[in-house]
Amino acid sequence: MPELIAWILVFAVAAYACAGGTDYGAGFWDLVAGGAERGDRPRRLIDHAMGPVWEANNVWLIFVLVVMWTGFPTVFQAVFGALWLPLALAAVGLVLRGAGFALRKPARRLARRRFYGAVFAVSSLVTPFFLGAALGGIASGRVAVGTTATADAWANPTSVLAGLLAVAAAAFLGAVFLCSDARRFGAQDLVDYFRRRALGALGAIVVLALIGLPVTHGDARHVWHGLTGGPGLLLVLLAAASALVTAVLLLRRTYRWCRYTAVASVALTVLAWGAAQSPYLLPTSLTVAGAAGAPDTLRWLTIVTVVAIVLIGPALVLLYWMDTHGELEPLTDADTGTGRAPGDPR
Repeated sequence: MPELIAWILVFAVAAYACAGGTDYGAGFWDLVAGGAERGDRPRRLIDHAMGPVWEANNVWLIFVLVVMWTGFPTVFQAVFGALWLPLALAAVGLVLRGAGFALRKPARRLARRRFYGAVFAVSSLVTPFFLGAALGGIASGRVAVGTTATADAWANPTSVLAGLLAVAAAAFLGAVFLCSDARRFGAQDLVDYFRRRALGALGAIVVLALIGLPVTHGDARHVWHGLTGGPGLLLVLLAAASALVTAVLLLRRTYRWCRYTAVASVALTVLAWGAAQSPYLLPTSLTVAGAAGAPDTLRWLTIVTVVAIVLIGPALVLLYWMDTHGELEPLTDADTGTGRAPGDPR
């Protein structure tokens, strides 16, 4: 039973990395889109793409916290005790990000729209970085029961690398989805705009992954061994194959399946991390069995998970399907300015 709950937790983290990561990636491209004139059309597309789903994606984060809190209370206490600062910064970024996104559209004054837009965009960079840094601190074995909060727990080579990988993966997912959205709305110039950025983000992931080999070998030995052998290695190879297929599809301008392969590459990477840590939740000090809560609690948590899958799962699938097929919020020619490249004069 503890192993089942642990894998439910890992799958929930993977779901949030893909769903929430796509939104963070859209915010990243909002940040680097340029000035008000140059970045107007990409930002309009980002607003329309995120509008129907950005709040729903946070359901996965809530589920992660609930599973950790009830299923593995010792881990929850250790993680939030040792990593309270990066997690607090991520939480502040999450709140500011939502506020900035919600307030910038109805704001009438240009100065206020710019301010709220900047809050949204910067928070979209800060939040995934600190969430990744927290995971890096766990993977490096710096978090254990009784560990006090220190900068070394999250400001270490593995944490910095994990934070940068989280940002790059989010940017990759965001660009791939925005590329497909632009194609669906007939804005071919925006398709090429985000296609180039998706390939650039994928290149950054490859570079960071290569840098990560010596970093994790020296700083997170248990996870490094797990990623270079057994199920972890298999999942890493599958993730790399999915990323390669995504790159080929983007280069050939075949966009029908690229969203699925991009999501698969990120999800498989998270699952590889989960497999690499096995049998530990806190390498190498606390195993899954040692961290598990009471058997009755785990049993009820499993039942609640099944109920959530049955009741909420279909609704989320329908929401994502309707959003990616343009059934929720249509985009007009005035929004995309079809035929006018980003940065061109009106």
